[in-house]
Amino acid sequence: MSWPNATFLLVKTRLKLDVYRPAKVDGASPVVVFFYGGSWQHGDKSIYRFIGAALARAGIVVVIPDYRLYPPAIYPDFLRDSALAVRWAKDNAARFGGDALTLFLAGHSAGAYNAISLATDRRWLAEVRLDPKADLSGAIGIAGPYDFLPLQDEQLKIIFGPEAERPKTQPIHYVNGDEPPLLLLRPAHDTVVDPGNSERLAMRVEQKNGKAILKTYNRVGHLSILGTISPLLSFLAPTRSDLVAFIRENSVR
Repeated sequence: MSWPNATFLLVKTRLKLDVYRPAKVDGASPVVVFFYGGSWQHGDKSIYRFIGAALARAGIVVVIPDYRLYPPAIYPDFLRDSALAVRWAKDNAARFGGDALTLFLAGHSAGAYNAISLATDRRWLAEVRLDPKADLSGAIGIAGPYDFLPLQDEQLKIIFGPEAERPKTQPIHYVNGDEPPLLLLRPAHDTVVDPGNSERLAMRVEQKNGKAILKTYNRVGHLSILGTISPLLSFLAPTRSDLVAFIRENSVR
């Protein structure tokens, strides 16, 4: 880690982020902003140091921000916080050896929702003077929910507001084929998030003539898919190599 606990938002709450960078940087390393999961209710950037370390070893600068959680945060608070972190990453990329022109979003579970929402629904990046197509090289969703109505969980019903407004919270409804390339990774037998979320999103992107790659892993579950980014569990699924390949393939503009 080269930039621990950098502050990127000073409003009512001081949100912080960590930056991981390769041992050798030349200003041309791609940058990934990674959002962790936890049902928008739990999580902390410090838990995901292994993600930053694993991708930094592959030559990638990784930014892992915190974002506000419920309670009291509800939709779209966590998306606005995520957008601010992306703005910070773009503005500061050169300071830690990253290339602001090769900026990717990634996330797991609820964090995948955050990442894909920013890549498909232009409203949130527009608030920080960014545009998904112009400013993102790609977005990666790992075991994420993108089309998950109707809600059954009582906490999620509070988080995502009145039922009549909930369709506006679903990333799949914002796909128009003009979003940056997407990589969607899913466990075949996810018992937490329906793996059909990834399939439906990929199909919608393809229907709109956009670019989405869908990969399914048979030997991992909702949590262990994230663990396979670490070398210790990489034998279960090629998650890390698929991530790195996607980033490298889309780093040339």
